[in-house]
Amino acid sequence: INAEYMGDKPRPNMAARYDRAITVFSPDGHLFQVEYALEAVSKGTTAVGVRGNSIVVLGVEKRSAAKLQDPRTVRKICLLDDHVCLAFAGLSADARVLVEKGRIECQSHRLTVEDPATVEYITRYLAQIKQSYTQSNGKRPFGVSALVAGFDPDGTPRLYQTDPSGIYSAWQANAIGRSAKTVREYLEKNYSPETAADEHATKKLALRALLEVVQSGSKNVELAVMRNGQPLEILSGAAVDEIVAAIEKDKEAEAAKAKASK
Repeated sequence: INAEYMGDKPRPNMAARYDRAITVFSPDGHLFQVEYALEAVSKGTTAVGVRGNSIVVLGVEKRSAAKLQDPRTVRKICLLDDHVCLAFAGLSADARVLVEKGRIECQSHRLTVEDPATVEYITRYLAQIKQSYTQSNGKRPFGVSALVAGFDPDGTPRLYQTDPSGIYSAWQANAIGRSAKTVREYLEKNYSPETAADEHATKKLALRALLEVVQSGSKNVELAVMRNGQPLEILSGAAVDEIVAAIEKDKEAEAAKAKASK
C-alpha cells in the first residue's frame, strides 16, 4: 500500500483505504468505485445525440470488426421499444444487461397502463437501477453511460443522458465516451434553433461532431435517426457518405470565406 507521511508516521493512501467497498464514502465525500466507473465510460467509444424539432439523431463510433467477425453482432445503438432507443459508451456487457431490463420495463408498462412509456420514465427507470448498484454490498456500479432518445406519446422528441452514478438529465445535444468534452464543446458552438428545425442539418451536426474525434472517418461511424411514429432508421454506409460529402463542401466553403475575409 502506498503511504502518505504525516509527521514521522506513515498512513495508507486515502484512495487505497476507501475504494475497497462501494458503500463507504471517503472523508472528502467521494465514492471511488463510482468515479472508476465514470473513468471506464471515458475510455469507451464516443456516442453523440442531437435532438431536432421532428427527429432525434444518435451517432456512435464503431470499433473495427475482426476479419471473420459478423459486424451485425456488434451494436452500440439499441432499440428499447418502438419509440425509444439508446446509444451507450462504456462496458458492452453491462450495457446489454441494462438494455434487457429496459426492454422488459417498456413491455411491462404497455401491459399495465396500456400506453407506451414516456422517454423520461424509461430513462428514470434505468437511472434508478444504476443508482441502486452504488449503495449495495456485493455489487459494483454499471460502467455505462447512455444517451436515451425517442418520442413521447404526444409526439415530443426527447434526449436524455444517464451516468453510472444514477444521475439523468435532459439535453438538446450531448456526447459521452472518449473525448466527450471536445464533442460537447463543438455541439455547444454549433447547435442552434435553425439547425434543429432542419432534418438534414441535424444529421450533419451529429455526424460532423462525431468526426471531430473519429480519426478513421465515416467507415467506423454509425448513424441512427428516429422519427415520430416510424421505425428506427439506421443509415446505410452510402447515406452516411452523402452526409460526409456535404460536410466536406461546407468546410471548403468556410475555408474560402475565411480566406476572402483576410
